Amino acid sequence: MKGIFSGLIALAIMGIPSIADAQAQRSKEFKDKYQLKEAVVLSRHNIRSPLSDSKSDLGRMTPHKWTDWSAAKSELTSRGGALETMMGQYFRKWAVDAGMFPENYVPTADDLNVIANSMQRCNATAQDVTSGVMPVGGVRVNHRYTPSKMDPLFNPQLTKVSPEFVEIAMKQINDMGGKKGIVGINEAIAPDYALMTEVLDVKDSPMAKANDPKLKALDNYNTEIVLEKWAEPSMKSGSALKELNSASDAFILQYYEEPDTLKAAFGHKLTRADWERLAHIKDVYQDALFTAPIVAVNVARPLIQYMYDELRSPDRRFTFLVGHDSNLSSVATALGVEPYELPAA
Repeated sequence: MKGIFSGLIALAIMGIPSIADAQAQRSKEFKDKYQLKEAVVLSRHNIRSPLSDSKSDLGRMTPHKWTDWSAAKSELTSRGGALETMMGQYFRKWAVDAGMFPENYVPTADDLNVIANSMQRCNATAQDVTSGVMPVGGVRVNHRYTPSKMDPLFNPQLTKVSPEFVEIAMKQINDMGGKKGIVGINEAIAPDYALMTEVLDVKDSPMAKANDPKLKALDNYNTEIVLEKWAEPSMKSGSALKELNSASDAFILQYYEEPDTLKAAFGHKLTRADWERLAHIKDVYQDALFTAPIVAVNVARPLIQYMYDELRSPDRRFTFLVGHDSNLSSVATALGVEPYELPAA
């Protein structure tokens, strides 16, 4: 499913001046002709618990109890740690097969760099991936601050904002919704909203029983976006996209945390396509905030510069960066990366 589990952007330098995709399966002829010299991988953290707890609006929006997460709010879950170790094992086999490192390699500070945002979920993800990539390497994870604090390198904040910038950015965002702009973005996923409120059983929720005026937000398609210097692009509270994004996020995390799929859907029998529709809400939320071209270039610049510097480092062979989905969205857009989905994923 697009955007549900984890994503990454990989750049690799070969023995010729070109950029190739980082895929494991290469023909013998290809491997005889080209030698992989260096790779830079940008990944988001693995499965975390929701950013909101059961006492928040997220908890009051449904009569059901969310799963008992194996980690505190916003932190990496046990399942996330296990999956990230498996991800590291994949990269280990890939790197060994590509001839970058021998099996059970012990790296130096010059040829390997693993750097994470200082948020707990990113730092923990980096620790787990290194145990899979180089299990006997004693790899050190680099991070700037004590968890959990945002590192400016990974913070998708706007560094330059002017009236002209806001005008262009809002035009690009509105263009995503066609003639109706922001309202059009919301109307395009209105069926997904309807499925979300049905699965949440919002009509029977504490919020509904209290006749909470916040429920009116679920009918508001005029989402307000805030673009301010030294802040992440954000949405004001009070619109369907803003409020249901947190539910979309929590549902997909619950899908992976809870072994019983029926229980994960609060007793509703959902198809794979239904789960994709629930996930689609958060994908649209990310796109609206971080994939307008002028916004993406603005917020992704520090991270792209860092990745470029790593590629130019003469002794570096492998760099692994752990950030957030906002980093993936903005960097991929700024670099012009084309959409790609794994077959049957």
